[in-house]
Amino acid sequence: MTSTERVVTDEATNRPVLEVHDVSVTFPGRRGRRPARAVDGVNLTVGSGEIVALIGESGCGKSTLARVLVGLIKPTAGAVSYRSEPLGYRAAALKEYRRHVQLVLQDPAAALNPRQNVFDAVAEGLRLHGERQNLTGRVHTAMEQAGLRPVENYLARYPHELSGGQQQRVVIAGALALDPGVIVADEPVSSLDASVRGEILKLILDLRDQLGLSALVVSHDLGLAWNIADRVAVMYLGRIVEVGTVEEVLLSPKHPYTKSLIAAVASAGRAPHPLLTGEPPDPTRIPSGCRFHPRCPLRAEAGERGDICVSTPLPILAADTGQRQVACHLA
Repeated sequence: MTSTERVVTDEATNRPVLEVHDVSVTFPGRRGRRPARAVDGVNLTVGSGEIVALIGESGCGKSTLARVLVGLIKPTAGAVSYRSEPLGYRAAALKEYRRHVQLVLQDPAAALNPRQNVFDAVAEGLRLHGERQNLTGRVHTAMEQAGLRPVENYLARYPHELSGGQQQRVVIAGALALDPGVIVADEPVSSLDASVRGEILKLILDLRDQLGLSALVVSHDLGLAWNIADRVAVMYLGRIVEVGTVEEVLLSPKHPYTKSLIAAVASAGRAPHPLLTGEPPDPTRIPSGCRFHPRCPLRAEAGERGDICVSTPLPILAADTGQRQVACHLA
């Protein structure tokens, strides 16, 4: 089955499972600095059983958006919805929401309490939600789903007795124990050895196929996106600049930023597009017009035609329309 054939909407409602509506996050200025627009007008959806990869350079706002999606950061503007129900920020509403949308962090060692054994680590979420009925059975099931088999070999072990891959499986098992509909995985394999990364990515795919689990996977790694994603959203300086199926975006990129990201991982001397130069602008001083124009090789080649990139802002991309979307004057 190809990614374009996979079901990406919730069958019961014909709506995406997770939706981001015009979300912005502005951090207040400090020590004389201007406010920083970390996320600036983002629309994004994740469908039922769909894996969406959110990619971009460090500092582009990916992790901030991930934390908005799990309710750790309240957006300055816009809203997040799970199965068409808006996320509320009162304690009871957040607690209920987090049963359904779980975060998996990049550093499992930091995510696990060194004083808790594996059983207690996986059971922690269930206990916080007051779900003690059949606690042992649910912990065992979650561990099996996360590939910690045989379960008996892991229950009494502590994080320092586990490999990095096993630690990440414990974190994932803790998320699965609450039977969520979506996991938000922020760089889930970046701290792992290369030999283990493929196993964790395969686990995420297996969870999608076996449980119908949806996922938003945050990464700077285009290879990760190619291996597991159905769709890819490319983020630059707080905004989504290109979105489409993984084949559309990675095999036929349209935005010059996406092209440059791909060129950066191409073989030496064979890069099909100009390499990205310079650093992303300060989010307290976002450029006028297209925010990518100071680094854009396409604008540099366009001559006077590229003046529009400096003078005219680009429209914010809409939520998933089922169509390829690119925010670029020249693409």
